[in-house]
Amino acid sequence: MNIHDLSKEAVLKSLVTSAKGLSEKEASKRLHEYGPNEIKEIRKKPLYHRFIAQFTHFLAVLLWIAAGLCFLSEYINPGEGLLSLGIAIVAVIFINAVFTFIQEYRTEKAVEALKKLLPFNVKVYREGELKEIGAGNITPGDLILLSEGDKVPADARVIESNGLTVNNAPLTGEADARPRSHEAFNGDYLESPNLVFAGTHVVSGYGRAVAFATGMATEFGKIAHLTGGVQERLSPLQKEIIRVTKIVAVIAMTTGLFFFTLGFLVGRSFWHNFIFAVGIIIANVPEGLLPTVTLSLAMGSQRMAKKKALIKNLTSVETLGSVTVICTDKTGTLTQNKMEVERVWTFERQQSAVSSQQSGIPSPLMGEGEGASYDMLMTTAYLCNNAVFDGEKYKGDPTEAAILKAAREAIGDIKAERLYEIPFDSDRKRMSTVYKWEVGSKKWEVKEKDLSASTSHFLLPTSYLSFSKGALETVLPLCTGILAGNKVEALSDDYKNSIMQAYHSMMDEGLRVIAFAFKEIPPNPPLVKGGSIRFPTLNKGGQGGVINSDLESDLVFAGLMGLEDPPRPEVPDAMRKCREAGIKVIMITGDASRTAAAIARQIGLVKNEPVLLEGPEMNVMPDSILREKLLSPEIIFARMTPAHKMRIVSILEDEGERVAVTGDGVNDAPALKKANIGIAMGISGTDVAREASDMVLLDDDFASIVNAIEEGRGIFENIRKFITYIFASNIPEIVPYIAYVIFKIPLPLTIMQILAVDLGTDMFPALALGAEKPSKDVMRQPPRSPDEKLLNFNILSRAYLFLGPIEAIAGLSGFFYVLYSGGWQWGTMLTSDNIFYLQATTACLGGIVVSQIGNVFACRSLRESVFRIGFFSNRLVIIGIIAEVMLSAFIIYHPLGNRIFNTAPLGLDVWLLLIPFSIVLLLAEEIRKWLARKKTGPR
Repeated sequence: MNIHDLSKEAVLKSLVTSAKGLSEKEASKRLHEYGPNEIKEIRKKPLYHRFIAQFTHFLAVLLWIAAGLCFLSEYINPGEGLLSLGIAIVAVIFINAVFTFIQEYRTEKAVEALKKLLPFNVKVYREGELKEIGAGNITPGDLILLSEGDKVPADARVIESNGLTVNNAPLTGEADARPRSHEAFNGDYLESPNLVFAGTHVVSGYGRAVAFATGMATEFGKIAHLTGGVQERLSPLQKEIIRVTKIVAVIAMTTGLFFFTLGFLVGRSFWHNFIFAVGIIIANVPEGLLPTVTLSLAMGSQRMAKKKALIKNLTSVETLGSVTVICTDKTGTLTQNKMEVERVWTFERQQSAVSSQQSGIPSPLMGEGEGASYDMLMTTAYLCNNAVFDGEKYKGDPTEAAILKAAREAIGDIKAERLYEIPFDSDRKRMSTVYKWEVGSKKWEVKEKDLSASTSHFLLPTSYLSFSKGALETVLPLCTGILAGNKVEALSDDYKNSIMQAYHSMMDEGLRVIAFAFKEIPPNPPLVKGGSIRFPTLNKGGQGGVINSDLESDLVFAGLMGLEDPPRPEVPDAMRKCREAGIKVIMITGDASRTAAAIARQIGLVKNEPVLLEGPEMNVMPDSILREKLLSPEIIFARMTPAHKMRIVSILEDEGERVAVTGDGVNDAPALKKANIGIAMGISGTDVAREASDMVLLDDDFASIVNAIEEGRGIFENIRKFITYIFASNIPEIVPYIAYVIFKIPLPLTIMQILAVDLGTDMFPALALGAEKPSKDVMRQPPRSPDEKLLNFNILSRAYLFLGPIEAIAGLSGFFYVLYSGGWQWGTMLTSDNIFYLQATTACLGGIVVSQIGNVFACRSLRESVFRIGFFSNRLVIIGIIAEVMLSAFIIYHPLGNRIFNTAPLGLDVWLLLIPFSIVLLLAEEIRKWLARKKTGPR
């Protein structure tokens, strides 16, 4: 069946459906027959493959080599204890693999759960009633309503179109909008103008289409079947983590080889040197770093979701922290998107207002019996509108809903036959409709004798009227007349001045101003060969009619409406945070400049006189001048189109800014993709915008963006916190081996005990640090440079040169205290089963564990005192410490723990020696933080 060859009547017949759509029973039957409308994931990597991959990455390969050498050494020279060491290293590989796999799996499931918060819904007709259902429930024969911004849910045949254009880029790669019509087409299937395909996007207009292929039967599904899944690329953060890991691993290998060679020079045996080298390598390798980072990002994204910011890509959480500029819309993001008509202007009402001022009687805002011009304004507002009232509430675009509400309350409901619509367009900034009009169909009539003789074409007994509304600068130039009372008069300069005065007055109050106009179209116009539009429903005889396509010329100006959209109450505080954080906020709006400036002042976006640029100015402005304008501390862009937004974002990024940009329309998608962080609106946003974005605002609130940036900065902070914590314990693990080689003392810490710290006692507090809330001063710091590395000199010096040495002193102090208490003398070597030696190494282990308890509190902030943060403000830290203590108790006091880790129980006197080191470390770090705050000042 070549469905594009058929007429729309034949299409409905062939798919056994009707203009009212399917019945619920039939739809359910077909859904069961054809299956859900979804693209199945082809060749997704099985779980076991992903689990195996955890054993083959760079760190794992290093550990496999070390384990292999241990087993080889045990085979060549048995009895040296290398078998148990090899088994321990293999256990490390398995523990790390399982932990990482579980965290990645949990993260994937968390992201899937978050995506369900934004289901892909579609409007369909079922039994003649318009319903909204999940896209997965679409079945062949369903009648789909398509409108601007929608993503097409299935391959469908268009049966009705009104300015419908579709972007087939997801399917064909051609990014230009293609018009769609319902006419039969005898040509190539994929090029047919009466077909829309799943996964493509509606750019403008609206229409109805019948689904004929769903799921894997669609063109999109066939391509998915051929190509399979696409391998994900590593994010910058993931690459940075791998870079850090490789650097540390290279350092570990180099250090191990160096001291292995040094051991020979001081006369130690090969096996002693080998054990030492393996210990150095394991002590330096950050086995738990990657899973901890993954979990930290996942927890951050879940916290953001609770704050109404849905992150689609985990690594975007961290990217948010480096944003320097936010380009934001006004309506619905900075304001509440709760439109109300506050002021109405017609020339008749202006005259009434003047008379009222002279008499001292106030003129009502709206009321009955205000005359023909007022009624015609409300009629235009009612009929040039796509919002609806369902008996309970108004549905549709908030601006249109507010206008419809005002019109209904003023003149009631109107019944008229809409023949045609020119949809609103972001470039034209207006929309127009055409109606068949019967004089007397409304509650008021215009008497012929009241009409101006020169313009008596207004309201003939049976007329075709076009109604237009939009931005004043696009509507007023199309007008040649104005309705003044019951007369249509020529639009003189005096009238234009009066209109502009009213317009500026409303804008200065922060109102969004919409202009309205209309015109009568002769009932039997001549055929216009160039650019004519045919209305098949115009003549009931089936002949069709022709109306001049120049519907938007020689219009009669009806009046203005000023709508108030109050700012969100939380936005001023969010603006203050942005200012303190060094983030520049740029308003890019389709509203007029005066309205935008008034709102900007109300919310604290501008303090002085900002630079105001409107779309027409930008059209003729070279990039060099625009770059200079963007350097202004306060700038507002008004009357902007999505193309303007794209240009602004591109120039900002060329200047080295990291840009977050908001958008909700289909034409915003390029800017959302271009930006470092694209932010789509969850409530008012289109499917296309949400798909192109990195983050979705579930409440469309600007404050949620600021909260997300704060969380993003906190995530980067947290990664550095637990890196510092993990790396700090490397020093007390390395120093005992260096002392062992240089000073010829018993080895103070065994490899098994190192593993007990790295993959045991350290893990729970490190995970708790990954869940730390952002510090109070995180939004008082300038944005982080994208060139700033995760691991820098400050981090390494704090961990290796300050915190680590204190822990090393604690561990060695415990080690030598136990040895000297047992009568040990310097230079005496002890056997590995000597009770004093076992207790001494256990004391060294205990010193590290105790010191790390103090260190976890020290690492909770980079500058702020833990006494100010509060010891119990992060309950996960307390839980982590409890888990650390319980695991340490098992290792030190349980017989099984003693056998596995070569430990022995310690007396109270040893703990009394070790515990103060935890306090000393914490106090030393508090002094360092105090000096840092004193040097740089408060933030």
